[in-house]
Amino acid sequence: MEKEKKEKNCGCWTVLRLSVIGGSSDTKHSANSIPRTSLVYDAATETRYLNSSNREMCVQDEARISSDTTDPPTPPPAAENKVQRQLLQFTFHELKAATGNFRPDSILGEGGFGYVFKGWIEENGTAPAKPGSGITVAVKSLKPDGLQGHREWVAEVDFLGQLHHPNLVKLIGYCIEDDQRLLVYEFMTRGSLENHLFRRTIPLPWSNRIKIALGAAKGLAFLHGGPKPVIYRDFKTSNILLDSEYNAKLSDFGLAKAGPQGDKTHVSTRVVGTYGYAAPEYVMTGHLTSKSDVFSFGVVLLEILTGRRSMDKKRPSGEQNLVAWARPYLADRRKFYQLVDPRLELNYSVKGVQKISQLAYMCLSRDPKSRPSMDEVVKALTPLQDLNDLAILSNHSRFTQSGRRKKKLDGIQQLSYNHSRSIRGSPLHSGRQHCK
Repeated sequence: MEKEKKEKNCGCWTVLRLSVIGGSSDTKHSANSIPRTSLVYDAATETRYLNSSNREMCVQDEARISSDTTDPPTPPPAAENKVQRQLLQFTFHELKAATGNFRPDSILGEGGFGYVFKGWIEENGTAPAKPGSGITVAVKSLKPDGLQGHREWVAEVDFLGQLHHPNLVKLIGYCIEDDQRLLVYEFMTRGSLENHLFRRTIPLPWSNRIKIALGAAKGLAFLHGGPKPVIYRDFKTSNILLDSEYNAKLSDFGLAKAGPQGDKTHVSTRVVGTYGYAAPEYVMTGHLTSKSDVFSFGVVLLEILTGRRSMDKKRPSGEQNLVAWARPYLADRRKFYQLVDPRLELNYSVKGVQKISQLAYMCLSRDPKSRPSMDEVVKALTPLQDLNDLAILSNHSRFTQSGRRKKKLDGIQQLSYNHSRSIRGSPLHSGRQHCK
């Protein structure tokens, strides 16, 4: 009771600040921590990691890995003042009315944190609006019984309260009342990349895949390139949301971490993320760098290219982990076309597939230092938007040329045959035969 009174009297930002400051050090780990006895990362280490991923993966392919629950979020400094000026503070009653009492048919999605509901608010303020009017929003509610969830909620508010970019989802406001924790975002019309790649009957067109990959890359490059870099730490298809024009925006900053600064090469932290996407060297050592995000981006590139999930237990044992299955194809220029999502048929850029395969191979390098920066990834992806060398056109051209060659050959053979007949039928030819 005293704690509740203190929260109400001090205001929500005091609670947020206490939550951020409190907790144990990043370098402390529980008994469930992944052993970090070796800092050397090689193919054998990767194999152990991939096998572990297969065993630990849950049915929904979204198993998060976490070795500790005491790691506090580390938002950028002076977040409180900036967030207070930029974010709207909603009451629980307002959001309840905006979502129609959180009715089931307004649910947009569900995660470990809780549900996301569709709602409507007035354009100027926090008041609820009638469905179809005002501004459409997505309201994420946090399960009330999760301390770790609260920490992620705090990190999300602090990071997205400051970070603004066309390829990051806009956080409009928040609600914190008693045990209620909610976040209000801009509504993303087309949902997640995951839905378009794996849950839709109609395949996502190649041009849209390139556009989405580039947008997501720009979002990561922005996070990594600031004066105070941020490591996203949970880059995956379900966290890439799309607007009506298929512009990609990164969402869910609950696991984001302030990156190393000065002469520091990495951040030592608990291991969190999603199996199949987390960089193996990070899982094995807990050393977090921006190159950890680059590896995750490489996995998503593979998903975009192949139409396969990063982890899929429904496939044969050798194909369950996408990276392990695809790596031999990526390394062989004669084979990487076999990776292309078969649902695309021949509606993809030949050169685009080649460049995407090469880029994915670089991002998934076993040596983190050999991976490109996200700025370099953006530079590599940008010209791929303008390619129009569709495989179906190339195939049609080859077929047409083959047909022309065959027709020409047939014509030559017919001409030769006719010429031969005319020679045999000439008097001169007959005379030579008679003399013989």
